[in-house]
Amino acid sequence: CCPGRDDGCTVPYHDTLCYCDLFCNRTISDCCPDFWEYCLGIPAPFPKAPGCARAGRSYPTGATYRENCNLCTCSPGGQWQCEDRACLMDGELIDAINRGNYGWRAANYSQFWGMTLEDGIRHRLGTFWPSPTVMNMNEMHWPGMIHEPLDQGNCAGSWAFSTAAVASDRISIHSMGHMTPALSPQNLLSCDTRNQRGCSGGRLDGAWWYLRRRGVVTDECYPFTSQESQPAAQPCMMHSRSTGRGKRQATARCPNPQTHANEIYQSTPAYRLSSSEKEIMKELMENGPVQAILEVHEDFFMYKSGIYRHTPVAEGKGPKHQRHGTHSVKITGWGEEQLPDGQTQKYWTAANSWGTAWGEGGHFRIARG
Repeated sequence: CCPGRDDGCTVPYHDTLCYCDLFCNRTISDCCPDFWEYCLGIPAPFPKAPGCARAGRSYPTGATYRENCNLCTCSPGGQWQCEDRACLMDGELIDAINRGNYGWRAANYSQFWGMTLEDGIRHRLGTFWPSPTVMNMNEMHWPGMIHEPLDQGNCAGSWAFSTAAVASDRISIHSMGHMTPALSPQNLLSCDTRNQRGCSGGRLDGAWWYLRRRGVVTDECYPFTSQESQPAAQPCMMHSRSTGRGKRQATARCPNPQTHANEIYQSTPAYRLSSSEKEIMKELMENGPVQAILEVHEDFFMYKSGIYRHTPVAEGKGPKHQRHGTHSVKITGWGEEQLPDGQTQKYWTAANSWGTAWGEGGHFRIARG
């Protein structure tokens, strides 16, 4: 509010300017809608124009904008009415984690901005627990080297990505580097359809059965193309036939026309390890990376660095902000770190499938023991 006449005393209003100096009172059409109430403390001499204000601008009734994962709508009463959904990226949780002494740092990821926590659980995980009969299996092992972390996008197919990642590494290690294929998650997503749900989730035992009995081609031959809008994944475009003694041969060209290398890679039977740290370490040392099922909570999506351990920071925000789902990852090693208080924290190192921009270059460390 400016005394007297001041032609510079304006604020943006719709596609023009409105005035908030005392001289505007002589020409009602020039004044800002809240001039009388805010500057003079009296009711406006005419009804306030419909619409809502935001960041110095006015918007008509029915206008919308998105505040992270929540849609805000301008109501007839001139107020913004916003949804109240739990967002995958939560600034309050990030600040609380980074203020606390939890041993790891959180970050705001643009790839997750605008998604609800429900979206993250539904589209960024995607592994079902194996059946009890499989949990008790202890078959002979199959070998395994280390490829870069993958990116599953908004396809809840970690069951396929973690399986392809572990198998790729172990083939490289077993062949002493003579074969270094990056196996195709899309081959599993599209072709392993028995009791599997593609980009809506799947079981690890089924993925390993398919890899052993049918085999898959490389990611270069059959690249990842599934999208959130196609949760069942795309139709299978790679088939194979038996050539005897369990071996198989591709009967179709690569979906990627730029390559003709359509060799089929298969694995030996999968087997389950106990939760013993020593047994897992021994397996890592002798055979390579290990696949693990991880219960993911709301704070894990925001992990940036350090040794992750689930925090209680969302407890005060209500049940809708506390969600969890099942995910699968590739364990690649272990270590220890000296904490500021002098104690030693043991951890596992693991590769996720959310791209290399997430976490520590696509990897994370998680408390061991």
